[in-house]
Amino acid sequence: MSSTLVREGKVRNVYDLGDHYLMVATDRISAFDWILPTRIPDKGRVLNLISKFWFEYFDVPNHVVSTDTTGIELPEGLNHDDLAGRSMIVKKCEVVPVECVVRGYLVGSGWKD
Repeated sequence: MSSTLVREGKVRNVYDLGDHYLMVATDRISAFDWILPTRIPDKGRVLNLISKFWFEYFDVPNHVVSTDTTGIELPEGLNHDDLAGRSMIVKKCEVVPVECVVRGYLVGSGWKD
C-alpha cells in the first residue's frame, strides 16, 4: 500500500484506509500552535489511551472503530509495533470546526468573566 497520509497535525497524523481513517498520536509537543523540536517519549500512547478510556467510559456512539491495528494492512513506512497503543481506526465523518482549550485554572479576567 502506498503512503496515504492525508493530514499531519500538530500532534496527530491521519492516514486514509479507504472506508476509515487511521489516526496516530505522535510524541510531538505543541504549544501555542507551534510544534516544538523536542518530543516526549510515549506522549502519543498516553494521549491515545486517555481518549480510549473516555470513549469507552461514556459508552455513547462515537467515531472510534478499533484501537487494534494488527488486522489491517498499514500504509507504507508504518509498522504495527510502533502503532501499538498510539493509534485508532476511526469512521470518516464531517469535520466540525470547533476548538476547545482546557486549562488547569483560571486567573484574572478569565475568572472574573
